[in-house]
Amino acid sequence: MANEVQDQAVREEPAPELETRNMLLNVGPSHPAMHGVIQIKAELDGEMIRGCDVEIGYLHRGFEKECEVGTYTQCFPYTDRLNYVSPLINNFAFAIGVETLMGLEIPERCQSIRVVMSELSRISDHLTCVGASAMELGAFSVFLYMIKAREWIWELVEQVTGARLTISYARIGGVKADLPPGFDEQCRHILKKTSEVIEEIDQLLSRNRIFYDRMKGTGLMDSRMAIDYGITGPFLRSTGVGYDVRKASPYFGYEKYDFEVPVGTVGDNYDRYLVRMEEMRQSIRIVEQALDQMPEGPTNVDPDGNAISPELMADLGKFGRTQGLLQNEALLEPTLEGSSQRHRAGIAAETTQAWIPPKEQVYSNIEALMNHFKIIMQGHGIRPPKGEVYVPVEGANGELGFYIVSDGTDHAQRVRCHPPCFPIMGALDKLLVGDQVADIIPTFGSVNMIAGELDR
Repeated sequence: MANEVQDQAVREEPAPELETRNMLLNVGPSHPAMHGVIQIKAELDGEMIRGCDVEIGYLHRGFEKECEVGTYTQCFPYTDRLNYVSPLINNFAFAIGVETLMGLEIPERCQSIRVVMSELSRISDHLTCVGASAMELGAFSVFLYMIKAREWIWELVEQVTGARLTISYARIGGVKADLPPGFDEQCRHILKKTSEVIEEIDQLLSRNRIFYDRMKGTGLMDSRMAIDYGITGPFLRSTGVGYDVRKASPYFGYEKYDFEVPVGTVGDNYDRYLVRMEEMRQSIRIVEQALDQMPEGPTNVDPDGNAISPELMADLGKFGRTQGLLQNEALLEPTLEGSSQRHRAGIAAETTQAWIPPKEQVYSNIEALMNHFKIIMQGHGIRPPKGEVYVPVEGANGELGFYIVSDGTDHAQRVRCHPPCFPIMGALDKLLVGDQVADIIPTFGSVNMIAGELDR
C-alpha cells in the first residue's frame, strides 16, 4: 500500500522542463570553402540555421588610399589585385574613369581589344566560380574540366599582356600593346574548345540529381530583396531582373554587339548556376563578333625611315651627327618594344598629355624622351582637369565602378571603388537563415566572393 502511494506521488510530480539552447558554429576562416578570408558565425538549431553573422575584412589592403598616393598610371597594378580572376575588367574600368575625366576618345580598335579581353576575363571568372563550387559539392571532375578551359583562356591573356594574373594591361588612353600576330585564329580555336567544355559540363551537372537537389531551392532571394541591397550581376539577374551595364549604359561600343542577357526565375543557387553558364556562351558570341568587326586602321603601315639600334643613335647624337635621326626608328629587342609606334594609332588616344610615347621614339628623339619623362616624373604626369566622375562597367560579379575626384594634379584626390560582391555579402546572412548547415557551401559558392574586391 505504501509503495502504491509513493508511485502515485511520483506520477503526479510534474516533469522538469528541459533547457534547450542553440549551438554556435564557426565556419571559417580556416574552412576550405571560406578561402581563408571569411568567417561565418552560424547559430544552429539542430541542422537548421537560425541566425548568422558574417565577418569580412581579412584581406584589406587600403586599395583606395594607395590609389590616392600614386599617380593615375601607378594605380593599374592595384586594380589587378581587386578581382584577381578577371583583372582586365578592373584595369579597363579604372582607365575609362580617368579617360572620361580627361575627355579622351579612344580609337575603335582599342575599344574592340578591350571588349575581347573583358569577355575572355568574364569567361575565365565564370569557369572558376562554377568549377570551384561544383568541386566543393563533390564534383571534382567538373573542376578539372573547367580549370583546363581556364588555362586555355589564360594562355591567350598571357600572349597579349605578358602575364596571366597581375597583367596591368590598360593605359590611360589605350592599352599596353596591340594583339599579337595570329591571335585571331588561336582565339577562335580556343573559344571553340571552351564551348565544348561548357556543353560537357552542362551534361554532367545540369540534370545531375545530387547537384540539382543541393542547388535547387537553396539560397533563395527575390528581386525586391536584391534591389534593396543594391545587388547586381548574375546574382540579380537570377531573380529575373535583366539589368546589365553593357545594355543599360553601353561602353566600348557594346551597343554594336548582338547578345542576350540571361535571367533566372526564382533566384536560387541553381538559377545562378544556369545564368553563369549562359553568360559564358554569350561572352563567346561577343568575342567572335568583336574579332569579326575588329578595325584594322593604320596598324599595318610601317613607319618611314630605317631601323637602327638605340645606342648607335645616341652615339651619333653625341658627335652632333643628327641629320635624319628624327626620321629613323630605333630597333628594339622584344622586352623593350612594348607599345610600338606602328600600332599606336590603332590602340591609343591621340594626345601627348596621356599616352606615353612609343619606345622607338623615346630612344630616337629628344622630344619623345622629354614627353615620356614628364608623364612619368612626379608632378608632371597625367593631369585630368578638376572634377569628379563615376563610371560603371559590367564586371564578372556585377557592376564595378570607380568614383574618382581630380584636383588637377597627377594623382587622384579621392578614389572610391564600388565592388560588385560587397552588397551580396551584406545580404548573405539573409540567404543562409532558414537553410541547413550543408547549404552554406553551395550558397557561398554562388556568391563568387573575391576577397580582393570585397575588402579592398
